[in-house]
Amino acid sequence: MELSLQHKTALVCGSSQGIGKAIAQELSSLGATCILLSRNAEALHQAISELATPHGQRHEFHAVDFTDVDALKKLLEQLTQIHDVDILINNTGGPSAGPITTADPMAFQAAFSQHLVCNHILAQAVIPSMKRNGWGRIINVISTSVRIPLDNLGVSNTIRGAVASWAKTMSNELASFGITVNSLLPGFISTPRLEAVAESFAARENIEKSAMQERMRNSVPAKRFGTPSEIAAVAAFVASPAASYLNGICIPVDGGRTGSI
Repeated sequence: MELSLQHKTALVCGSSQGIGKAIAQELSSLGATCILLSRNAEALHQAISELATPHGQRHEFHAVDFTDVDALKKLLEQLTQIHDVDILINNTGGPSAGPITTADPMAFQAAFSQHLVCNHILAQAVIPSMKRNGWGRIINVISTSVRIPLDNLGVSNTIRGAVASWAKTMSNELASFGITVNSLLPGFISTPRLEAVAESFAARENIEKSAMQERMRNSVPAKRFGTPSEIAAVAAFVASPAASYLNGICIPVDGGRTGSI
């Protein structure tokens, strides 16, 4: 099975911590040269020092805030003049928790821009070189709420569904060029995002965060939270040459928690 990513360049968003950082580590270990994007330059500097270089890769990072769409566009113009990006990992921290009935209408607009609009800008920037090279991987880190909406995550559920539909549509348009578009649906993964969600859920029910975390763990058939490295392992396979006929699907990585086939 061909898993090597030597001579491939991966653009990994949200890669200063959590799932994005773990994906960058896994891709680099398979030989990819990684370009890390996130808001926090200091955290990115630390993250890049932890990437593997089995083939002497020279990784780089750029700090950019996805709330500033113009800054993202400008950065991508510069990057795509220098690099042919073979693998795009769309990964952005989710919107704040809360019921949909009390959500600020502008929260939907902000989340739509930071997730779907920025994903689209990133994809449009890298697709031309993928087409020229006849090879590409676009992988979106979304949520199991694409399958079954999660309570108290109204804005997130809405936007995640939009991203999944966008990705499926794009997969159909790009398949003939040797470019695949797939989405990963993480369940309860031990990240700062999960900590924040558990805290929000606990406050809503007026219980201790530890009690809420225990309840969340017990809702997973595996009876534990996943790790970022477990998401990264699936992402690495989807990014590899071995996954060339895998296209347009959403892959739950959730310990069996999602209650659908």
